[in-house]
Amino acid sequence: MAVTTPRPAPPQLRRGAGRTREVLLFWIGLALIALHVLDDNVVQPQPGTSPRDHVVSTLVPLGLLGLAAWAYPRLRGGRRGALALVVGVLGIAGGIEGFYYTREVGPSGDDFTGLLSLAAGVLLLGLGAVTLWRTRRAEGSRWWRYPRRALLGIAGFVLAVVLLVPIGLGYVTTHVGRAVVPPDHLGVAHQNVKFETSDGLKLEGWYVPSRNGAAVIAFPGRNGPQAKTRMLARHGYGVLLFDRRGEGKSEGDPNSWGWGGEADIKAAIAYLKTRPDVEPDRIGGIGLSVGGEMMIEAAAKTDELKAIVSEGAGARSTREDMDVDEGPALGNWTLGLAMSAAKTAAIAVSSNHAPPANLKELAAKVNQPMLLIAAPASGHGEKLNRGYHAAAGANSTLWEIPESAHVGGLKARPEEYERRVVGFFDEALR
Repeated sequence: MAVTTPRPAPPQLRRGAGRTREVLLFWIGLALIALHVLDDNVVQPQPGTSPRDHVVSTLVPLGLLGLAAWAYPRLRGGRRGALALVVGVLGIAGGIEGFYYTREVGPSGDDFTGLLSLAAGVLLLGLGAVTLWRTRRAEGSRWWRYPRRALLGIAGFVLAVVLLVPIGLGYVTTHVGRAVVPPDHLGVAHQNVKFETSDGLKLEGWYVPSRNGAAVIAFPGRNGPQAKTRMLARHGYGVLLFDRRGEGKSEGDPNSWGWGGEADIKAAIAYLKTRPDVEPDRIGGIGLSVGGEMMIEAAAKTDELKAIVSEGAGARSTREDMDVDEGPALGNWTLGLAMSAAKTAAIAVSSNHAPPANLKELAAKVNQPMLLIAAPASGHGEKLNRGYHAAAGANSTLWEIPESAHVGGLKARPEEYERRVVGFFDEALR
């Protein structure tokens, strides 16, 4: 009896089966990332928000993922591998939110699909690397193949630095905020308070009652402003510090860049005006870093904030990044522009918010007394305060502390800082 030995499949059929598995794995990874996009924006949005608040951050990513799913089978091997790597990086960025909140407070809500997005990103990175290796060119001279691969690797690295990293940063910083209320080290008597913003978000914080009829909003959050709160409370000022939207116990979507956050400051002003220990025309604000930028914007948009101290303000979008006169190292018109534009676009899409006005233009609209404190050597773009001061004119004062770290003026010069800041509020809110 003759025994028939099965013949191996022709090479082209084996390659076809491998290609089918590759495409299927890519589509699975894309589907998991798309699932998180829908879960995060539509099914389980942040408390105080609804799917209507996330139209752009839903449609744009889903549209791009759909385009990638359509294009992938039609691309050559090297381009398929590159596309898988790109989407893999973005999938990991989309999953960082779930990883962070799972680590801090345990998984809930859309954290589960966020972890799936993280796993999908890792899958796609592996798929991209394998695809690039399997489809590499094996013919031709080695003296051309290896330099070509090196050049393609350098180009891929530059692409990642210039576009993927800023896009990932824009997404993460509009989805990850402080998960818990920081430890209470105020050391002064205070109350737990709640108030509501004009767009319906409930914010929570602490309030130190006023003993002199004036009150100051210390912003942002309940961590960084604690030392300034103790300083002001020693001089009789009421101080309100609270979790900004999307952080701690406050509702809303987080945004580390503060876009739209002046609404939180306006809500804080409205709350202080209801307190019997505060005279309505004696309300000021002190903002640190992004809080300083938001204080400038709030003061430009309302005269109910009678005086502001802005410490550590810098850049928050391309409009400030490209200030080549006083801007940070990013302020150039080559790769810096591409990086800044990618970051700003990603923040806009992820936050469903158009980029805010240039801070220099806003500073020109501030009529209240304004003290700008800057550490020009901190590396956080604080030299921009020179432009803000020039735009604001005579009603502003610029105090630069060369040896200070970012928002480290109180630590660098404690006695002078207290004398200057308290003296400023004594004069402006008397």
